[in-house]
Amino acid sequence: MSDSLAVLIGDSSRLLRRRFDARARTLGVSRAQWQVLFALSRVEGINQAGLAEALDVETITVGRMVDRLADADLVERRADPADRRAWRLFLRPRAHPILEALRTIGADVMAETLDGLSDAEQEQLAGLLLRVRSNLTTPGAAAKASA
Repeated sequence: MSDSLAVLIGDSSRLLRRRFDARARTLGVSRAQWQVLFALSRVEGINQAGLAEALDVETITVGRMVDRLADADLVERRADPADRRAWRLFLRPRAHPILEALRTIGADVMAETLDGLSDAEQEQLAGLLLRVRSNLTTPGAAAKASA
């Protein structure tokens, strides 16, 4: 059961990203780019190392992604007043309409994904997934819950 459940969760995540990616491409934004834009919209002013950690990628990878987004006038680097070697990252005004369009795409994709589920089922699914995520992000949470 757990193997098939793990595969089902993985497949659902992959298919959800694939559907979102296909729609986001119509805006000229790649997966890496929209992930950076969303992360920055949540924590503007983060440095590249923090962004790399948040995205679970190498700092050099984030540097290349930010280079492309800066070239497209979507992101800007500002000197970090606390560390001369670091840069803080901020969204440029041109990024905000793209983020709004991406949020609309996300809402549409989620509506398609949850089609046929009642409000109560959607709430139950969200609650269960929150617990699963908590079990995976909190060391020993699963062991404590079963005790």
